[in-house]
Amino acid sequence: AQALLFACLLIVSGCELPFEKELSTRAFVIRAGEHYSTPRLTETFRKEKLSFRATFDGSAVYDLADDSMQENKNKLMGFSDCNSAHHENSARFAWQWNNDQLEIFAYCYVDSVRIEEFIGTVSLNEENHYEIARTDTEYVFYLNGERKVTVARATACEGGLNYMLYPYFGGSVPAPHEVRIEIEML
Repeated sequence: AQALLFACLLIVSGCELPFEKELSTRAFVIRAGEHYSTPRLTETFRKEKLSFRATFDGSAVYDLADDSMQENKNKLMGFSDCNSAHHENSARFAWQWNNDQLEIFAYCYVDSVRIEEFIGTVSLNEENHYEIARTDTEYVFYLNGERKVTVARATACEGGLNYMLYPYFGGSVPAPHEVRIEIEML
């Protein structure tokens, strides 16, 4: 019954199937003028750890000509949590092109409060390993195997249905040009 429901959701939403074992690497493309990436995947998240590799190419470089907008965080990957919507409880990596470098952040919502913490910088055209571990009390962010940031998790967090969050450009401003990110699930 669950498989039938999932298949119906895919047909209705026009989404593609999630990562498969044979296809662990995907190119996510955010088209100019858009926020969401394609392919649009629908996938639940039940693990205690999200681990993946990602590579940004030169399309991650952008100039929005407005410093306040330039610092908006673009989302890389993560998951909703606590059986709630992602603007209530979630953990994910975010990125921005700022100060002539690709900056990586922890980007969480905890009880509907947004938390952003700088993790570090990565180079273009270089594969990096990203990991978010979920414990009973916190999210732990790792970049290339190094523990970088911890964020306290909601205290009244119940299990349940959580979902994956995929690449998204913005804040309020859509992608100024096509952005491409290669992601390999681990």
